[in-house]
Amino acid sequence: MIEFQEVSYGYRGGGPLLADISLKLAPGSFHFLTGPSGAGKTTLMKLCYGALVPTSGQMRIFDQDVRQMSRDDVAETRRRIGVVHQDVQFLDHLSVAENVALPLMVSGAKAEMGDLGDLLGWVGLSGQIEARPPELSGGERQRAALARAVIMSPEIILADEPTGNVDWEMSLRLLQLLVELNRMGKTVLIATHDMNLIRQARGQVPARVLRISNNRVQLAGADL
Repeated sequence: MIEFQEVSYGYRGGGPLLADISLKLAPGSFHFLTGPSGAGKTTLMKLCYGALVPTSGQMRIFDQDVRQMSRDDVAETRRRIGVVHQDVQFLDHLSVAENVALPLMVSGAKAEMGDLGDLLGWVGLSGQIEARPPELSGGERQRAALARAVIMSPEIILADEPTGNVDWEMSLRLLQLLVELNRMGKTVLIATHDMNLIRQARGQVPARVLRISNNRVQLAGADL
């Protein structure tokens, strides 16, 4: 689904942030991505959904070479990849339901209120459907972000530090939602610095742990 072949990436004016990465995210796989702050976790995520193009090497998303993808190809690809960003952004003048439904509106798809209600119920936000984002707690914002990321029924879920600003109980709840998505056949990649979260996944899902160290991605452990 997503394949890196000796991929490197560096920002203008600096050396490579990521170098010689060879990695494959197979259908239905579950990965954790770890590494210290500034190591390049968010950059690797952006490469995965086509927001960045490798400086060198080859990268394929859904069997398409990213360098040969048109703007329309990139837009279509992003409909198949749900992203939970580290810095969650909402439109404060819209309700939670309207914010979650935005990807459908942008794509021209019709939002079925029953389906939307089921999705918000799944993430535990049935009581906040008409609330505005400033009224939500940190955990509720993260769950709303996850609902928005999966409303287009993507094949891949990328979550960048989804538990970074919530307590342990909410971290476990978010992890359980992501595990459920994986059991539904979704490919999941979670960037996190929380090793306790990774340990908690033991016994729930066959996950692989990837670690960015010295600009490279290494397999940090076998199946949890």
